Amino acid sequence: MKRAIRGVRAGGGLAAMAAAFVLLPNQPASAQEVTFARDVAPILYENCVTCHREGSFAPMSLLTYEDARRYARAIGYRVANRQMPPYHVERTVGIQSFANDVSLSEDEIATIVRWVDAGAPRGDDRDLPPPPVLPEGGAWQAAVLIGRPPDVVIHSTPYTVPARGQDQWWNPLVKWEPLGEERWMMAYEFKPAYPNGLKVAHHGHASLSFPSDQGMRGGVGIAHYGVGKGYEIFPDGVGMRVPAGEGVVDWNIHYSSLHVEDDVPNDVVDVGIWFLPRGETPELATEGEVLFRVDGYNSYDRPMNRANDLLIPPNGYQVIQGVHVLDQPTLISSFRPHMHTRGKEMSMEAIYPDGRREMLGKVEDYKHIWQLGYEFTEDAKPLLPRGTVLLFSAVFDNTADNPLNPDPNQWVVFGRRGPDEMVHMWVNITNLTDEQFAEIEARRESTPIAQAR
Repeated sequence: MKRAIRGVRAGGGLAAMAAAFVLLPNQPASAQEVTFARDVAPILYENCVTCHREGSFAPMSLLTYEDARRYARAIGYRVANRQMPPYHVERTVGIQSFANDVSLSEDEIATIVRWVDAGAPRGDDRDLPPPPVLPEGGAWQAAVLIGRPPDVVIHSTPYTVPARGQDQWWNPLVKWEPLGEERWMMAYEFKPAYPNGLKVAHHGHASLSFPSDQGMRGGVGIAHYGVGKGYEIFPDGVGMRVPAGEGVVDWNIHYSSLHVEDDVPNDVVDVGIWFLPRGETPELATEGEVLFRVDGYNSYDRPMNRANDLLIPPNGYQVIQGVHVLDQPTLISSFRPHMHTRGKEMSMEAIYPDGRREMLGKVEDYKHIWQLGYEFTEDAKPLLPRGTVLLFSAVFDNTADNPLNPDPNQWVVFGRRGPDEMVHMWVNITNLTDEQFAEIEARRESTPIAQAR
């Protein structure tokens, strides 16, 4: 399998179950010989059909020749312009080694374009690869890769999402039953209800708090979701600590139903959690995705003060930056920018204690409709010493050139709605001891990726 991806679920993202596909080799084809059966179907099966099938949130199915032929010109256009599959990392700067890169190669793009230009010929059905093995709608996607169902399932309380409504948030508190002992989480999945919940759940989070946590909110971020990210399986030797006692699950679910024709009654979101075996302690303790704000500062000991300088003029642009100093050695596994409809690009840069600067990653064509996370390969994960400054830079486009802009003539300020703005970065971090940092650093010294960086 060329690009198995972690954390993207059917109906909530791109091609989550690509690892389960059995594909024939794909070679670039000329305009004279290119066919759907032999050349195009393998590309669609690998990269597109987990979303583009019946029951998913994508607007059309691409599983059959008849389906693909109907939309051939649209497929060619979006593929040629790298609008599909959605993957928005800037390819000229920053680390370029990602475990979940679902973008098409130049040869794959050329093959699809040639097929469209040739009139989208069917070819011989005997050349079709085996049908992709797709998860059933509503099933736990991570369970297929892990090989077993989740150990714990948590349910949100029901919420009815009105059709064609404005952005809505559902923030219930649900009791967390005590585990009886400390456990280490190895994976999670945030699963909107199938099929209608997939159409309205845009992003969300679930946090586990305990009486010792101030205000009973915050605590352990046990699950995160966005269109493009539904689950996460931590690497071998990495886990997230979950205390033993009784607590509360704090849900934050963002619904968007502007383009949905019918109400979604009594929607319930599930979160599944997988634990390491009892008694097993991982080598590294991760915090998972941590929110780094760029539009202001807030903490438990200081009142919220956000967006003091987030004021985007009509028909104009704005750049906003934020810095965070790491007080521990840190290993970064992934990053996931979050802005709204005026968001254009966002980057994460490291400024090392010795003054050296390194661009870690940049998203050049941000789209609010997607909430994609970008996962570094194991040897490419940024390893940052104590005192490193993380510099986050965001660009907002409030002009008519932005196709997602609802109204370029408006002043835009901070707010939770899609037409308002905010900016932060979800960064998957693992804090290290000095000994762990030194060990990983030494292990990497002779690797090709380390030398290239």
